[in-house]
Amino acid sequence: MIIVAVGMWVFSVVFPALNAPVSSTMGLSASSISLGVIVAVLGVLEFRRANTTVDPRFPDRSSRLVVSGVYRISRNPMYLGFFLVLFGWAWYLMNYLAFLLLPLFVVYMNCFQIQPEERYMAQKFGDEFDKYAARVRRWI
Repeated sequence: MIIVAVGMWVFSVVFPALNAPVSSTMGLSASSISLGVIVAVLGVLEFRRANTTVDPRFPDRSSRLVVSGVYRISRNPMYLGFFLVLFGWAWYLMNYLAFLLLPLFVVYMNCFQIQPEERYMAQKFGDEFDKYAARVRRWI
């Protein structure tokens, strides 16, 4: 997320001609960033409440499948929160190239983070994960 955010900023500085002529960006930007932080924090709190790992690098440390709270809406609220923060940042910068990094973030997260995590969860929790994945969407 930080790499993408820095990339967005670099695009806005290096390619100022691609900045959109918008006079006020603070409202939507602040709302999106705030919502993103709230969604991500709610995801972390559900993991803490379930007494399982929050660290995505170690899915084998997962002690239970979390399906309550914000996880009833999204299988990946922390990543959804990161996306909303990045969208708000792109909106604040108002650079066309910054917005192009958003789909790249989603593709990267799907391929290199979410799919490996979900393969592990399916292996570890079996039918319970399959039923959960069938009823709750990956992002929203």
